[in-house]
Parts: sequence; structure tokens; C-alpha cells
Amino acid sequence: MGLQVEKLENGMARLTIEVPAEELEKAIEGAYQKNKNKISVPGFRKGKAPRKMLEQMYGKGLFYEDAANALIPDAYEAAYEECEEEIVSSPKIDVIQLEAGQPFIFTAEVALKPQVTLGKYKGIQVEKAVTEVSEEEVNAEIDIERDKNGRTVDVTDRPVKEKDIATIDFEGFVDGVAFEGGKGTDHPLTIGSHAFIPGFEEALVGAEIGKEVDVNVTFPEEYQAEELAGKAAVFKCTVKRLQERLLPELDDDFVGEVSDKSDTVEEYREEIRSKLADRKAQEAKAAKEEKVIEAIIADAQMDIPQAMIETQQRQMVQEYAQRLQYQGISFKQYMQFTGLTREDLMEQVKPQVMRRIQSRLILEAVAEAEKLEATEEEIDEELKKMSEAYGISAEEAESSLGANGRRQIKEDICVRKAAELVAESAEEV
Repeated sequence: MGLQVEKLENGMARLTIEVPAEELEKAIEGAYQKNKNKISVPGFRKGKAPRKMLEQMYGKGLFYEDAANALIPDAYEAAYEECEEEIVSSPKIDVIQLEAGQPFIFTAEVALKPQVTLGKYKGIQVEKAVTEVSEEEVNAEIDIERDKNGRTVDVTDRPVKEKDIATIDFEGFVDGVAFEGGKGTDHPLTIGSHAFIPGFEEALVGAEIGKEVDVNVTFPEEYQAEELAGKAAVFKCTVKRLQERLLPELDDDFVGEVSDKSDTVEEYREEIRSKLADRKAQEAKAAKEEKVIEAIIADAQMDIPQAMIETQQRQMVQEYAQRLQYQGISFKQYMQFTGLTREDLMEQVKPQVMRRIQSRLILEAVAEAEKLEATEEEIDEELKKMSEAYGISAEEAESSLGANGRRQIKEDICVRKAAELVAESAEEV
């Protein structure tokens, strides 16, 4: 295989890849063998017509497209490995020469990893995060645990109050006319959850079971349904059922049921305080690292190729589609529900993609400047963690990452070390 690399403007490059004529011939023959049973020729049983006859009947390029599609992935992969430049985008493929008896030549236009000029990256000043735990936070965490162990009971002897679960029928009107999507039956609504537009749930406080009540609200100016945005509306609502959560008493018996470490309420409060302190410390560490990286990005210079951004956008949208699939929702269904297109999602994720790219480039540059390395032991430890997480052997974990898996792990470790270095050197003020 032959490879030529031509650098273009805006961080792009064109790889010209040449595949020997004999490999092209094998691919054409393979395409013939794959497709011959699909072609009918008078006087021959399906699959028995010679290749030359088919090429004479339908043109000598009959199998060229399938042959090219078979050759390009492996040829590009080989060129990717051989290329000394670091490629950071999916390739844009163009076929230059495709003819039996001649080398197969195609080009791949790709983005190259941009150069980064670092500014200041050590001793960055960041605001110190508050990690003290208040009594209110301890009480709130305990209430969450109490709610987990609570029970829901029906209420029949009083009107609606905050935190109740009301089952309601409702219909909305604007200027006396019912509007589409404004009607619901047997809808469960937790008062104070802010699931409905502002003012709706508050207006239900005091409503009596079985009696219709008018709820007067105004749709937000930026409401998703443009025909309702900013409009005053009246919802006629009936509370059909009312329920409340009864929480267990905070006593030693409750503590004994929910904690393996504490026996008394005071011990439990200290346990919760310690857990919250650990959580806050981790959150503060992550926030500090985030602020430091933001400051380094702002003081650095880099020109990110558009193709690199688009490749990352497509990858992020695909990751989101996979997460939806795990939840039992197809990507097509999601787009129908939301009215969004793939292009809309690409645009939505762009800020996050830019942040991801900038952070990675910055930390790779820091790792290079500081000559940070990953040892073989550290790489093996990462593979061990992967194998334990997925219930496979370390060898299987490494194999699943492909040919460049070990190198990728090494780079990830160096990036993590760079993040720790800049965060630890920062000054909290």
C-alpha cells in the first residue's frame, strides 16, 4: 500500500492511498462471488454465469463499487496507522482511480490534531469552595431517607396542602376556548413539585376533594407552544383523590433500620454529616479542577478544525441515542416526541463538544510539557478495573479496545495526571 500526505488549510490534510492492482482484483472477484447468485442470465442457472459474461452484459464496472467498499476500510486503517500525523476526525473519502488491472487510488480528507500554545497553567487562582455542612443540609438528607421509608395513605377529611399527591382532572381555556393539549384525566400531581407551569400547583392548595376549582395562570413568555406563550389561561380542575406521605419518626428504632453504623439519632446525624462532608469535598475537588481548566483554556491558543468538531458532535449524538435505547426508547421515537432533528441535536451538543475537545487538548499539552508518563503497571491496573467492572478477563478487556487500546489507556492516564497537576498547583482564594 502507498501513502502520500498533503497538508491543507484550516488544520486539514489529504491522504492519498494506493492499493495494489492485485488486491483490487481479489476484491472484484470477491464482489462477483458475493453477488453472482443475485443476477439472472438466460441460459445459465443463478450463480453459474461467468464473471466476464456478466461484465460484458452489464459493464466492466459492475463489481467495482462493492470491491471499493470492501477495500477502503482496511486500507484506510492501515494508512491511519502509518501516518505520522495525528488524525482527529472521520475521513471524507473520494475515489480517484478504480479500474481492473490498475492500482486502486482514493483520498481521505481528515482533520489533524491542532497545535496548542499554552499560557499560564500552574498557580491558577480559583475561588475556594464552601465544604462546611450545615444543620439544614443534615436535616434535608435525613428527610430524604425518611421519605424512602415512608408510606402513602389516602386523605379524605381535609383540603389540599403542600406536598400532597393530588389526582386531578383538568381542562385549560384561553379566552374561553379550550386549547389542544390542555386536558387531562386522572393525572397524579405532587403539590410543590413544579411539574406544571408556575402558579398552577399553588392555586390548588386549599381545594376540596370532588369540587371543581378554577386555576388562573399565565403561560411563560418562552413557553414551548408558541400559540400559548404569554397568554392568560383558566384551568377547570377537580381533585378526585388526595394522598400524603407519612414519614417514620426520627428515633433510635428508625436509625437501627436504616444504618449499619449508628445506633442512636445523634450517631446517625454524625454519620450523615460525615457522608455529606465527603460528598462536598469530592464536589469541591471536581469544581476546582473545572475552574482551573477553564482558566487555562482562556489563556491558551488553539485552532480547532471544523471536521474535528463535527466528528465529536456525531459521536456525542450517537452516545445519547444509545442511552435512549437502553431506556427502551428508539432515537426515531425521541425525535418524534420532541420535534427535534438530528441537526438540532448536533447544534445543541456543540458547546459541550467544544468544551470536551478544548479540555482534552489542553491537558494533553500540559502532559507533554511536564513530560508526564504512564507506567505499564498503571496501564495494567486500568485494564484490571475494566475487567472487574464488566466481568471479563484483563486480556478480553484489552482486546475489546482494539489495536490502539493500550495506547489510549496510556494517554488517558497522562491526561488524568495533568488534570491533577494543574488542580493541585492552583491557589484557592
